[in-house]
Amino acid sequence: MSQLNSKLLAQQPKEIQRLINYTDALVRSGSQIEDRYWQGLTAQLLDKLYSGRRNTAVEQTLELLGSQQQNQHYEILMELAESHAECQQIEHDGVLYDALLFSAPLTAWTRYQLPQGVLKPQQHKELEEALRATVLAEGTMCALLPNLVNYDEMPQTYQQAYAWTRCLTAQALGRSQEPAPLNKPEEASSLLADARFLIGVVMAPVGQPLFRWQQSSDNLQADHLRWVEQWVERYSAIVTPLFTGCQLQFLAPNAYYVNNRESDREIRPLALKAGITWLQTAVKLSPDHLRAVIVACGEEQVEEYRVGFSTISSPTVIYGCIWPVLSQEEAESSFHSDDHIDIPDVIAALLSTLGLVQIQRLPGLHSTETCDDCNAPFFPDINGEMQHPELPDEIDLDPVQLH
Repeated sequence: MSQLNSKLLAQQPKEIQRLINYTDALVRSGSQIEDRYWQGLTAQLLDKLYSGRRNTAVEQTLELLGSQQQNQHYEILMELAESHAECQQIEHDGVLYDALLFSAPLTAWTRYQLPQGVLKPQQHKELEEALRATVLAEGTMCALLPNLVNYDEMPQTYQQAYAWTRCLTAQALGRSQEPAPLNKPEEASSLLADARFLIGVVMAPVGQPLFRWQQSSDNLQADHLRWVEQWVERYSAIVTPLFTGCQLQFLAPNAYYVNNRESDREIRPLALKAGITWLQTAVKLSPDHLRAVIVACGEEQVEEYRVGFSTISSPTVIYGCIWPVLSQEEAESSFHSDDHIDIPDVIAALLSTLGLVQIQRLPGLHSTETCDDCNAPFFPDINGEMQHPELPDEIDLDPVQLH
């Protein structure tokens, strides 16, 4: 491989070497026929990795490609890894089916505390009926997780997402009622802004549509919008009573990983807005009395931006927000101002619209340090020192629970 350090490549496990070699072959390929050949070999290897013992070989490969600035290789492998985790083909009663892991997310923010999204059996039934009546193509099979889930409960690896797809596919076919395994966070989240996901598998015979808008033959865009609007109307009516005191936004149902990124994108500004609103209402600090410090954080490249909040009269960090990086292009934005959106500028502009005047950007790449005791992330003060956010003792840090 010409651009990746050959000595570094030789030090990797065989599975990682093969993934990189196949990806490099796809970069060099000049035809769809050759693409399909290498994609087939990659799919065979991914299937072996996903269905075997617990491993993070794909994640390690992506981390290596990212650290070596192999952006084209990174994007190709990520797309294949995601697709193989969320898309499967399975034969049933002599018919070959496509199965897609999908989600219908909602984003929520509040001044209080977000609920977990537990559904009653009747609500679950109504949501499945609403999906079938609006966005799922006629004749498809479907199975849903029993409750709305949050990021902490969702797969943390491609292998775990693959297991969800297999599990829900078996449920849709009536072969099994074994529940999909959820991650169990040690502590309940107290975030003021977050996403909740209705997750399921939709199946159709190979070559047949999965979604209702695929059955349209005329105005595809208008039909897509119409079906999504009908879904959102019914989705909102069913779940809004679960989210007292929250403001909700609904995203269109789509493939699992695409909607993960779209939800992340929606959550980033909402988290800042929710935090500043909470400081204003619960802590009685108006935006013009706050200072915000923005730093890039990561190990070898930018993984996220952290915003530390303090009062103008004190350097002590009292609150913080994380702005995750969602692509290699965003990770490099600080260093390519001509061709890329400057993420810190985007954050600063948003903070300004929310009423903050004292906004500072600090140079360099800071650590993704967290607290050893509670695992909470540290945030920057005005001098660039990463601190554990601490409110005065007389103020209750936890949001109010209304639910």
